[in-house]
Formats: sequence, C-alpha cells, structure tokens
Amino acid sequence: MSSSPPSPPVPAKAWGVLISSTIAFTVCFMVWMMFGVIGIPLKKELGLSATQFGLLTAMPVLTGSLVRVPLGIWTDRYGGRIVMTILMAATVPAIWLMSYATEYWHFLVIGLFVGLAGGSFSVGTPYVARWFPKSRQGMAMGVYGAGNSGSAVNKFLAPALIAAGGWQLVPKVYAAVMLGTVVMFWLFSAHDPKHLVSSTSRFSDQLKSLKDPRVLKYCQYYSIVFGGYVALALWMVQYYVGEYGLSIQTAALLAACFSLPGGVLRAVGGVLSDRYGAHKVTWWVLWVSWICLFLLSYPQTAFTISTVDGARDFHLGLNVYMFTALMAILGIAFAFGKASVFKYISDDFPQNIGAISGIVGLAGGLGGFILPILFGVLLDVTGIRSSAFMLLYGVVWVSLIWMYWTEVRTTDVIGQSKPA
Repeated sequence: MSSSPPSPPVPAKAWGVLISSTIAFTVCFMVWMMFGVIGIPLKKELGLSATQFGLLTAMPVLTGSLVRVPLGIWTDRYGGRIVMTILMAATVPAIWLMSYATEYWHFLVIGLFVGLAGGSFSVGTPYVARWFPKSRQGMAMGVYGAGNSGSAVNKFLAPALIAAGGWQLVPKVYAAVMLGTVVMFWLFSAHDPKHLVSSTSRFSDQLKSLKDPRVLKYCQYYSIVFGGYVALALWMVQYYVGEYGLSIQTAALLAACFSLPGGVLRAVGGVLSDRYGAHKVTWWVLWVSWICLFLLSYPQTAFTISTVDGARDFHLGLNVYMFTALMAILGIAFAFGKASVFKYISDDFPQNIGAISGIVGLAGGLGGFILPILFGVLLDVTGIRSSAFMLLYGVVWVSLIWMYWTEVRTTDVIGQSKPA
C-alpha cells in the first residue's frame, strides 16, 4: 500500500503571519462584539425595547458583513498585509467617538463604522491560507478563525471596564488597543507577491464562480455556524440577566462559556476537517447543534396537575447550570462547523479563496445581523426568551435537509462504503 506524500515544510515566515493575523483578528472581533456587553447599560439608559436592543447590537455586524466580498477580492489582488492594516486603522476614530455618543441614532451610525472591523475575517482567511500547503490549510484557517474568541475577551474585559469607569471607558480602551494592534500587525506580518491574483484579472472574473450552487449551500451552512454564533454572542449577556436575574459581570462570565470554545476550538475544527474531510465534520456539527437547540428551545413552564391528593404545581425548564452546559456544547459544535465550511472552500475553490470566502462570510455575517433583530422581535411579540433558540432550531433543520439531499445520500459519513 502506497503512503501519501509528506506535506511540504511550512516556512517560519508563515507561522509569523498566522500568529500576527490571529491576534489582529481577535482584537477586531472583540471590537465587533462590543455592543453585546455595553448594550446592557445602554438599553437601560436609553429605555430600549428588545427589538431596538437587537438592532443596536446588529448594526456593526451589518457593515462587517457587507464589506466582506470586496475585502476578499482586494486581498486576492493587493495582499492581506496592506488591506488588513488599512482596515484596522480606519476603525480607530469611530471606536473612540463612540464614548461621546448620547442618542440612540448616534450609536447606530457609529456602529456602522465600527463594524468595518468584522470584515477582517475575509482578509485574513485567504491571506493565511496561501502561506500553507493545501494539506495544512484547514489548520491554518482554523487557527486564524480562533480569533472569534475575541467575543469572549470582550465579555471578560468590558464588564471590568464598565465597573471601573462606566461604559464610556470601553470604547476608549478598545480604540487604544486597536491602534497598538495595527502597529504590531504591520511589524510582524509579511507580503508575498506570488499569492496575488493576476493584475489582469477583473472583479467580474473573480465573481463568476459565485454562480456555483455549492457556494449557496455553503452560505446556508455558515449562516448558522457563524451567523448563529455571532447572534448568540451578542444576545447571551442580556439573556442571562433577564432569564436568571444575574449581574452583568456574572452574566458575561457565563456567556463566555459559549463564546470562548466557540472561538478557540475553531482551530481544532480545522485539524479535524483536514483529517476527516469537511463533509463529515459539518454533518455531525449540524446534528449536535440540532439536539442542543431542541433542548434550549423549551421555555420555562409552570403547570398544575390534578392528583388523588389534589392539585400539584410543577415547574419544567433548564436551570442556569444545564443551560450553560448546553450552550458550551453548542459553542464547540459551531467552532468545528465554522472551520469545516471554510475547508470546503479551500478544497473546491483553491484559486479563488478570497472571493468565495467573502461571499460565504457575507452570508454568515448577514445571519449575525438579522438574527439578533429577529430575536428581539420574537421576544417583544411572544414574551418567550427561548424563542431565539426556536428560530435557530428551524434554521438548522433547513441545513440538515439540504445537506442530506445534496451530499449525504451519496457520501460515506459513518466509515462504511455505500453499496453501488
């Protein structure tokens, strides 16, 4: 039996690019998720409804989503080093100005500019992938994607800053951190002209592959594993505060039990995708997510049963410990899924990673924008907080059915070949 050829060695410069890019993405994601924590005091200060709160948290996600396609294409054409540096530097003034906002519309407008930080994903993904051989690209993109843990960093740092100096201190500190990250990234990253798409290539040429039906399917997958992750990362602190009556510090700490594994373990998902394939990992991710969301969807329920001894009252619902445990499992599943979807892209579109990752990232980001707003609308209409999980449960069903009909019926997913 012939063994597969060994992977070519990874140059030291590639590891420097991966580390500096991952740190930069972590800071960008921390900034992008800022409203998930400072939105709590703002909701009280401005007297916002659940829908208004959802819109507030979603505004940065909108911009970060819409810029992903052009940023991915510009990365293919000009290189990730220059695009990432300019992108991060452009967010610093908006982050700083947020500390001086006083009206609801101020935060909405400034949030749009702060949201540019979210576009960093579509820059770094093709940038780091091209520094590594194909057999290691899943790992590289997974490590870079672990920068999603910036959401957890935000949950650790922002409550402490709020306690120390009010919510206004958070954007001031974040602006300083972002400025320092710009300098760090420029000093430790690198550029390789061989990684660029030919200068004669037009945007329309790069976008042709977006007509491929596979891209639409990957968009659907990513709208749940990334869009759902972003939406829940923004929503969970206020969920804990409202559902379980916790302080903002305790709520943020527990919410990090979802955000942290949902970010850090993306690297593990990349390794698993390299080893077992994107399809197998994604299939099991969707099933684990389906089970978790089914349990999380059940609302706190009080009911009375007539017994031989008279009426007896019962309560059925997740306590804070079970809820947090299920959220942690869901975060791990989403982390693996985020990596496996991009392994699909590097396998199927190796010459157009930037453009394809941009459109798939756009779909995921739009999911992260739309879902918090829908969470708020459902809460205002039904008064049931777990309605957010009911919605996500339905989205996962769509992905499972789509994957079954297009992939599972003709693909081995349990280690045994299908009969011819």
